[in-house]
Amino acid sequence: MEPREFFDSLPTRVDPSKTAGMNNSYVFDIEGAGVWKVDVADGAVEVTEGGGDADVTIRASEETFRAIAEGQQNPTTAYMTGKLKIEGDMGAAMKLQKLF
Repeated sequence: MEPREFFDSLPTRVDPSKTAGMNNSYVFDIEGAGVWKVDVADGAVEVTEGGGDADVTIRASEETFRAIAEGQQNPTTAYMTGKLKIEGDMGAAMKLQKLF
C-alpha cells in the first residue's frame, strides 16, 4: 500500500471505539513519499497533508513504512533497529497501536 493511499483511507479504517478518549497528534515524515499529520480526538481521526506541531513525530523510509503498514515489519523491531525514528511523547506513540 502506498503511503498516500494509507493516509487517505485511515479515517475510514479506524474503529472509533478503540480510539475513544484518545487525544493525540502525530506527524508521519515518510522519506520519499511525503508528510502527513494525524489528529485523533476522542474517536475521530483527521488526516492532513503536511507537518505541524504534534505530540509525536515519526520518521521512516517509504520501504519501512510500507512493511509496517502491510504487517510485514514489527514497529517495535523497526524502532529498535533504527529503521523507525520517534521523537516526542513516547506514551502517545505507544497508543498508535490502536489505530492499526
